[in-house]
Amino acid sequence: MAADWDAATYDRIAAPQARWGSSVVERLPLRGDERVLDAGCGSGRVTQLLLERLPNGRVVALDASAAMLDEARRRLAGFADRVEYIRADLSAPLPVKPPVDAILSTATFHWVLDHDALFRHLAAVVVPGGRLVAQCGGRGNIAGVEAILDELGETPQAVHYFAGPEETEARLVAAGFRDVRCWLEDAPTTFASRADFETFLATVILRVSLARRAAEERAAFVRAVADRIGRLELDYVRLNIDAVRAA
Repeated sequence: MAADWDAATYDRIAAPQARWGSSVVERLPLRGDERVLDAGCGSGRVTQLLLERLPNGRVVALDASAAMLDEARRRLAGFADRVEYIRADLSAPLPVKPPVDAILSTATFHWVLDHDALFRHLAAVVVPGGRLVAQCGGRGNIAGVEAILDELGETPQAVHYFAGPEETEARLVAAGFRDVRCWLEDAPTTFASRADFETFLATVILRVSLARRAAEERAAFVRAVADRIGRLELDYVRLNIDAVRAA
């Protein structure tokens, strides 16, 4: 990534991601004693929900961001040795041994540009019959914001990939998954105040763009984007993924 996350602020403002993540955790069938990979654990808000469904299990909390892993360690300190933390990039082979029983991921896959590699690397670290349940930004996600950035002359940055369900299903099958089901879900997200909205834009949506600007220019740029959006809402679209690792 071009810039690491402000993990403490993200943890405070990521109510939308936590809300979506809760529904994904509920989709994952669990006995309660499994070892589960949280692929892109972020600050650990969704990881905590997952651990609560694993009273006798363990979680491998993996993220590419050192700042996010530090925040997750603080949030999940009460779960002690039931969490293993790994810093790794999902676009590369994963140092997860032995293979996990299942994989959960929320609000992460769109930050990985090579989804063919992503799914191969996930398939390599889950047992045959293990489930992959995930959600990320999908085709059409924040299209309105991206159009505004184009109007403002912002140079496009290859930092995310919002895939559709058809190509995702094909990639999952090619990577070694079966019983694959992918679908898009509109998730327009509103904010309580202009201050909350601008903080979210700065921390999540515009993070990479702001990292390329001088510190004194950043607030004005966020305000300009918020003004052009014209309402306290983001046009989120989520890509849902359910699959099983083939034998």
